[in-house]
Amino acid sequence: MEISSNRAFVTGGAGFIGSHLVDSLLRQGCEVTVFDNFDNFYQGKEANVAPHATNPKFHLVRGSVLDYEGLSNNMRGAAIVFHLAAQAGVRYCLDNPRKAHEVNVTGTMNVLEACRKLNVQKIVAASSSSVYGNPVKVPISELHPLNPTNPYGASKLAAEKYCMSYHTSYGLPITCLRYFSVYGPRGRPDQVLYSMAQRVSQGSPPEIFGDGSQSRDFTFISDIVAGTVMAALRDDSVGEVFNLGFGAEFSMLEVAQRIIEHFGAGVKPKHRQAYDGDFSRTLCDNRKARNMLGWNPQVSFQRGLELFLKWYDVSRAPLIEGRRASS
Repeated sequence: MEISSNRAFVTGGAGFIGSHLVDSLLRQGCEVTVFDNFDNFYQGKEANVAPHATNPKFHLVRGSVLDYEGLSNNMRGAAIVFHLAAQAGVRYCLDNPRKAHEVNVTGTMNVLEACRKLNVQKIVAASSSSVYGNPVKVPISELHPLNPTNPYGASKLAAEKYCMSYHTSYGLPITCLRYFSVYGPRGRPDQVLYSMAQRVSQGSPPEIFGDGSQSRDFTFISDIVAGTVMAALRDDSVGEVFNLGFGAEFSMLEVAQRIIEHFGAGVKPKHRQAYDGDFSRTLCDNRKARNMLGWNPQVSFQRGLELFLKWYDVSRAPLIEGRRASS
């Protein structure tokens, strides 16, 4: 499978991960159709894809994966489908479990049916490390028990199971990728790094749910995009599930302290009650992706956090100037 000579269809292509993937595909000469419903879960996604508006190889369609006819009609002619559309946010999904199921499970079913009937040559579907739940062994390999502890993780696991069943039942050429704590420029406001940066930059203490000892394997957006493209290129990735995680873990307390130091703020983290469905740690065993895909994550958390905070500082500058002008 080649990228440059094919047309790609990206569900959720205006979102955080999706828009970075679209950037990469266009740089490689691919014709790209973005299919995104611009859900009000968070604002500002239009800006993620606005730079491509005049690119003749870029096509933007406002549509929902819950609309099978619209999805199928716009997917027609695509050789590669990247399915990234999802209802994200663990805490949001705890409050909105039905929406999590509808978007993540029914939406995925619609994508699979459209791909099957249109004979798409390759499908790469985004899953999540949340399918593992609380780890019984670290680092977490693809063979780790699957025991999601919240509706988000359960919906992603159900979607993943449908993907693999379509491969087994219909020969659908699909690969699933379990992303670990993706972060970077254009990150969603509900994500922990963004939320902490926003609060500390405004002089408020960063919030930590629990005692702060819980840890995550943060994986920078450019490494996630590279692994996603590699999965599309490799024929032997079909029918496989891969972890995409850097392979290092950092506690919430350490993350909060690094962000406080960046802003030179005289605040201390504020601890809140841990929420049901959270899990204690993630640490990725990425050997399968390294060996089969040739994936090699490049961006350390220290460097990635610097890049994220640099982007955050620049992105909030117009807001600060606007407040000064109106005061």
